Amino acid sequence: MSQTLLFPAPENPILPIDGSDLWFPVRRIFCVGRNYAAHAAEMGNEVDREAPFYFNKSAHTLCPSGRAIPYPTETQDCHYEMEFVVALDKEAAQVSKEKAMGAVFGYGCGIDLTRRDLQGQAKEKRRPWDIGKDFENAAILAALTPKAQFGEIGAQRIWLDHNGARVQDADLSDMVWSVPEIIAHLSRFYTLLPGDLIMTGTPAGVGPISPDSKLEGLVDGCVPVQVSFTPLT
Repeated sequence: MSQTLLFPAPENPILPIDGSDLWFPVRRIFCVGRNYAAHAAEMGNEVDREAPFYFNKSAHTLCPSGRAIPYPTETQDCHYEMEFVVALDKEAAQVSKEKAMGAVFGYGCGIDLTRRDLQGQAKEKRRPWDIGKDFENAAILAALTPKAQFGEIGAQRIWLDHNGARVQDADLSDMVWSVPEIIAHLSRFYTLLPGDLIMTGTPAGVGPISPDSKLEGLVDGCVPVQVSFTPLT
């Protein structure tokens, strides 16, 4: 029996690949919480060194780098969080730490927008964070850099400028949980598949944006991520 859709199916989000005519189709976005000790401390939290923890963003929260977007709705305290992004192009299920990197296609720069006031209200009521994390344009992502081009993950710098002032500055080696540890642990709970992205956490220095903010971030070896905001009309 033929299937006729009630309305057109939405297109899957895609990301450009640096130096290639190919595009990367995005399936899911996983985010690691509190993966830099200094950031956890500035938020009044401690790092859980027993295991990483996660939250999700819909693939349709993806905003390509370089755009001017509206300031998010229903918040008076939206924060930037610069992140190192890992892109997968192979299946990983119950994979070991030693084999986890075999699923990695490449890396990118991303900004996780957070409606901090709404997230705080959810925390106080012991409710999910979705309304504070999973909203339109909340995952601003730059073009991906293939793994071979990027090289081994080490002490590459990760930084973010807000209106030209440096506000976040750290090294990838500061991450509490390494990329292979994250992939191995996450693959115990999900069958990771091609198209999945992992945003690996943010360093210290997060803070609020305003309707005229401009953000630019970089991980050494990746394409920079940029975004600007416009007042709500």
